[in-house]
Amino acid sequence: MNRQKRAAIFSKLRELDPNPETELNYNTPFQLLISVILSAQATDISVNKATDKLYPVANTPESIFALGVAGLTPYIKTIGLYNSKAKNIIKTCQMLIEDYASEVPQTREALESLPGVGRKTANVVMNTAFGEPTIAVDTHIFRVSNRTGIAPGKNPLEVEKGLLRSTPEEFKKDAHHWLILHGRYVCKARKPLCGECTIIDWCEYRNKELA
Repeated sequence: MNRQKRAAIFSKLRELDPNPETELNYNTPFQLLISVILSAQATDISVNKATDKLYPVANTPESIFALGVAGLTPYIKTIGLYNSKAKNIIKTCQMLIEDYASEVPQTREALESLPGVGRKTANVVMNTAFGEPTIAVDTHIFRVSNRTGIAPGKNPLEVEKGLLRSTPEEFKKDAHHWLILHGRYVCKARKPLCGECTIIDWCEYRNKELA
């Protein structure tokens, strides 16, 4: 796919949604961090249901750390892998308190040092909380990037590097949200809604189907 097609795709996505946002509920960078840790192999809806009960009770590193694993678990037990996530979150809260003055760090290296935080989670926090032009590649973005031809790759890191290299600068900050929402609601895994797709004119998947 050439640069002009990519620019056309992102221009159309921006036209439809000028200010895309995450569907996770949060009010602070810390709440976003916890929500993203919880969202691994879980839906945003399930995470929001849990945090809507948790955050009114505990929403700072100190207050969640005070709950301990036993106190945190009842709030998140409806989410997959909740046992390991509870342990990681408590350890992360402890590190934030002891090493970062209870503030969420803004660098990738520091974020990835926190338990339960990998590259994808760090990218989400850097982008959504701090406005960095990072692109977190989840299953939706991986699928859309490969299917449309925007940035094909064999693994998430390859796709991420492709997107960062080929996405025009003006679109980088919001590319993550546009692609994830497009994958979630239009370019679905089993049955993409090509008839409702606004970027179909530039989609290599659709063009191959018609060939």
